[in-house]
Amino acid sequence: MKSITIKGSERESVGKKATKALRNAGKVPCVVYGGEKPLHFSADELAFKNLVYTPNAHTVKVDLDKGEKIKAVMQDIQFHPVTDRILHIDFYQLFDDKEVTMDIPVRLQGNSPGVRNGGRLLFRNRKLTITALPDNLPDFFDVDINSLKIGDNILVESLLSDDFTILQPDSTVVVQVKTARAAIEVEEEGEEGLEEGEEGAEATEGAGETAAEGNEKPAEGGAE
Repeated sequence: MKSITIKGSERESVGKKATKALRNAGKVPCVVYGGEKPLHFSADELAFKNLVYTPNAHTVKVDLDKGEKIKAVMQDIQFHPVTDRILHIDFYQLFDDKEVTMDIPVRLQGNSPGVRNGGRLLFRNRKLTITALPDNLPDFFDVDINSLKIGDNILVESLLSDDFTILQPDSTVVVQVKTARAAIEVEEEGEEGLEEGEEGAEATEGAGETAAEGNEKPAEGGAE
């Protein structure tokens, strides 16, 4: 998984007054959990732009001014209710031998024939939650929808891997194509087409026999 470097400074004071002063200076107070003790640091708000305002998932390398570097993932973020400025971010420290839980975005690849025929594409789960070792975290789940017809779906079970564990049930629908009012299903050529042709021929013959019988009735009535 791609990593973003955040350059920050370790915080000596974590009181309300010091925190307010940091925010007024355009900095974001942060905490890294998961180590021997919580690590408090701050960084410029602009440094988090590529981490926060993106649909992509990233790990973080916190580069502190004292030379210490910490690998982590973002766990929680707080925004100001009016200005939407970042108020606080919690991180969780990564260790090579310890699994971490993370939301991974899903990307759809290709074009669904079901949609081209008038069906409705429903993207049920745009992110999937997994647990994995840091080195096994994927950037995306790429889902191929080139063969997705009307009535078809793709489940979590088709995305399973030995490198990670998906926390959603295997039967969870990721994406599906449902019938719309104007949907027109394209029938595949083959045996199905032949069977329909035979049924149509039988129906035509049956209609002919019915018409013949109908023509005979008036004749019988006239003889009487």
